[in-house]
Amino acid sequence: MQSPLEPIPALILETDRLQLSELCPADELFIVELLNSPGFLAHIGDRGVRTGEDAQRYLAEGPIASYAAHGFGLWKVTRRSDGLAVGMSGLIKRDVLAFPDLGYAFLPGHAGQGYATEAGAAVLALGFGPRGLARILAIVQPGNDGSVRVLEKLGMTDRGVGQFDHQVLRVFGNDAPCAS
Repeated sequence: MQSPLEPIPALILETDRLQLSELCPADELFIVELLNSPGFLAHIGDRGVRTGEDAQRYLAEGPIASYAAHGFGLWKVTRRSDGLAVGMSGLIKRDVLAFPDLGYAFLPGHAGQGYATEAGAAVLALGFGPRGLARILAIVQPGNDGSVRVLEKLGMTDRGVGQFDHQVLRVFGNDAPCAS
């Protein structure tokens, strides 16, 4: 529950079925669930978030710090129909990449419903449009075929493999569309 002194999370984007808004400390239980889901652990990694306190640290040092530093970050994805949080999607600026990258993760019961593609398309449009980014990347573990399909549906092209933090990952990317 949100305390009366806690700011209301900013709505960032809306699509036909989804809303993307800033994550806030009140999202701690959602973050614990998402970051410990089997798909997150297998394809993204263990962030050591097991408790509400861990989630508060993750939010403060991750998404919330990114909003302040870059004007973007990972945003909570909720269904417009019922306000249920189903995942997160957004842009991440990593020290190991020259350009921001598209990131996303969805709770197991909501995977395979097109939410990652729908949210990803909106995030790319925001990044290339109002945020004025020249290029957006995405990194994915080899063998994560579901994520590769999402990136291909979004029109991102395979740029090869790279080693990041002692891990070999496939790199995808898109350049900003040319203005006509």
